[in-house]
Amino acid sequence: MMRPILILAGGFGTRLKSVVPDLPKTLADIHGKPFLWWLLRQLENEGAKDIYLSVGYLHEHIQSFFGSKFNQVNLHYIIEAEPLGTGGAILNACQQIPEQEMVILNGDTLAMINLRQFIEFASDYSSRLFMAVAKVNDSGRYGTILLNDNQQITGFAEKGKMGPGLINAGVYLLDKSLFNAFDLPQKFSFETDLLAKHIHQLDLIAYDQVADFIDIGIPEDYAIAQQKIPAMVN
Repeated sequence: MMRPILILAGGFGTRLKSVVPDLPKTLADIHGKPFLWWLLRQLENEGAKDIYLSVGYLHEHIQSFFGSKFNQVNLHYIIEAEPLGTGGAILNACQQIPEQEMVILNGDTLAMINLRQFIEFASDYSSRLFMAVAKVNDSGRYGTILLNDNQQITGFAEKGKMGPGLINAGVYLLDKSLFNAFDLPQKFSFETDLLAKHIHQLDLIAYDQVADFIDIGIPEDYAIAQQKIPAMVN
């Protein structure tokens, strides 16, 4: 069964200011349409029914462009009154999304992943958190994921180590009860303050069936995305 989907769309897009100066990063133009349009289209293709958008910076632009529907997909907005960080945004959304499990996506990356297969994969484990990981030829920009033989993530290598590797694809499956085990502030980074800091307590499982991946977060990749993303999304 498809889970509700949370998209983290509240970032400032600081690294993209030179090419997208006056818009939220999710509205960055990709081949004539906002990046978020392509992400929503891909999720619609995957069978999404309810998508929650955690928004903050210039959220009015996102709401006025997309409204409450994307074709047959219901769009719900969770507005951050102040920046909460990725972790704070997820924790805040957990209080407003009724279901126990949700799929979470970064709002500036596109990972080609079969969500139903991801959810089915997770059903074979007792873990409460799963991360999609992508194989890339040069992981130096991102930091590499370290795995054991059971697909459990054991650590994160620092950025800067060149060469092929597995990276965080920005797609998670989360059971909300995960947060009960940690004393977390209102504002925190999901990646740094939870994943990296508590990796040995999390039982974080990797799902490596990601067909393609792109991050529009820096101008160089934003330029590549103009042609790559339309080819990725039917």
